[in-house]
Amino acid sequence: MGYAELQSIHVHPVKALRGFSPREAVVEPWGLAGDRRWVLIDDGGKVVTQREQPRLALAAAEPMPGGGIRLSAPGHEPLAVAVPEPTVTVPVDIFGTKVEAVPAAEAAHAWCSTYLGAGARLVHMDDPAARRPLDPDFARPGETVSFADGYPLMVTTVASLDSLNSLIAAGDRAAEGPLPMNRFRPSVVVAGTEPWAEDDWSRLAVGEVEFRVTKPCARCVVTTTGQDTGVRGREPLRTLARYRRFGQSLLFGQNLVPLSPGVIRVGDPVRILA
Repeated sequence: MGYAELQSIHVHPVKALRGFSPREAVVEPWGLAGDRRWVLIDDGGKVVTQREQPRLALAAAEPMPGGGIRLSAPGHEPLAVAVPEPTVTVPVDIFGTKVEAVPAAEAAHAWCSTYLGAGARLVHMDDPAARRPLDPDFARPGETVSFADGYPLMVTTVASLDSLNSLIAAGDRAAEGPLPMNRFRPSVVVAGTEPWAEDDWSRLAVGEVEFRVTKPCARCVVTTTGQDTGVRGREPLRTLARYRRFGQSLLFGQNLVPLSPGVIRVGDPVRILA
């Protein structure tokens, strides 16, 4: 491996919505500061993602001072949403796990429901240090996560995406490629590695912040959704099924848990420690 560095950082304030790419970010025990602290739920309390609503890709959430967000979407007036006071919580079903969260103001529920054309509520995780423990099969005592799929951060590499796009182009549906990295909605993207080098990582440092690798990231139908169009295709799942199937999972990227707090910056060196 040559010189590896942090190419980009991606923060998604609302799970499933478009995020932003800062030049630096604070790493907290449960993920990047401000990342996936908000989520949409349906009338039954289940989390709503692009799996069910691919048009969420076209809606955006920008951070505001104090932890609030500004929602925007094509054809809809933007809406500023303040962090709600944690006086009441509601149960959230995130992939079968129950988590308590604080509902946003009614105006936020109305905005989200109108955009989706279905009942939806916006909720906020007030205390990520206590609300949602990590999967005990891969956790150490006290480790928690926000509303991310399962782990505080997810890392991908430029070389692996280039390799995957080459495989897609060699298939018989080359018109669907090359795919951009935003299909995989990573937290951090590393440049300067060999393709699929991340398969062998167990511990790494980005700048001065260390992370442990918990498990590879199994990919779902969200990766087939164009993040600029909301339109679904067949890639990359079709090609991952041919070349990156491990058991029942189609893998791309690695899940991370921070071992220390700190700040990461684009251009930071990435060191593989184990």
